[in-house]
Amino acid sequence: ALLFQIGGVAFAFLVPVLAGYIAYGMADRPGLVPGFVGGSIALTINAGFLGGLAAGLISGGVVLAIQRVPIPKALRGIMPVVVIPLVSAAVVGFLMFVVIGKPIASAQSGMTDWLNGLSGANAILLGALLGLMMCFDLGGPVNKVAYTFATAGIAVASPSDSAMKIMAAVMAAGMVPPLAMALATTVRGRLFNAAERENGKAAWVLGASFISEGAIPFAAADPLRVIPASMAGGAVTGALSMAFGATLRAPHGGIFVVPLIGNPLLYLVAIAAGVCVSAALVIVLKGLRKPVPGAPAQGPDGADPSAPAPGEKQPVAA
Repeated sequence: ALLFQIGGVAFAFLVPVLAGYIAYGMADRPGLVPGFVGGSIALTINAGFLGGLAAGLISGGVVLAIQRVPIPKALRGIMPVVVIPLVSAAVVGFLMFVVIGKPIASAQSGMTDWLNGLSGANAILLGALLGLMMCFDLGGPVNKVAYTFATAGIAVASPSDSAMKIMAAVMAAGMVPPLAMALATTVRGRLFNAAERENGKAAWVLGASFISEGAIPFAAADPLRVIPASMAGGAVTGALSMAFGATLRAPHGGIFVVPLIGNPLLYLVAIAAGVCVSAALVIVLKGLRKPVPGAPAQGPDGADPSAPAPGEKQPVAA
């Protein structure tokens, strides 16, 4: 009971922090206050995470608009401290309470009812969509929308079975990219450079802990191959998790919360299937990559096999 109370208090920050940092991403620090205010209002009027998303976007836009207004030099010092937070919070509060808050709350309620009624093929399609979102930007905004959508469903005293299935699918899909990159570097290490192989060792732990960012070094180095492969595996895992009816009551934890998962063996099968799909696709796509004309051939460790060994003298042309 004590842990549930602590978790309840922590989850109360979810929507305001989401809104605040969306606004922060758009307008820097002046966006934090209206973002937090808008997110708190979204909770007050039962607009949920959709309301938080809207509040964050509106807050960032309002602050950017205020910053464009010409201000005398004598007043510029108080703008970010007093004027911008006060005016933007008032505007965002008015819009959330009077204009858009109620429609968003109705949409949130309708979506919740729709999710509670999902079954069969519709649930599998939703799982695949959430898997695609989780693997699209590996911890970025799209990933966070899917994750927030899932956690908002279980942040209640009695989460529905559909909400727990969604949470399970989201966490499973988020584990796929780093685990797949780790497997690919283990199976076909010659396709990766030394730094990527080293990152692959850490990706085992990161992926098992549900830290999708473990795949970012691979995606940054080769996004056109890594991201599509990750999305394919995430979609497979999300769909299988929903098809197997796996449920999850915890918002995070990876393999460390397996005791809290419904149908844990099938859940692990879903993750393994997605990991294998992503790893196989990455290996195939990297194997099809054409070498750069004139580039030296690479050995298994990524080094030029024609280069002299350490301590060996470079041959001199006659």
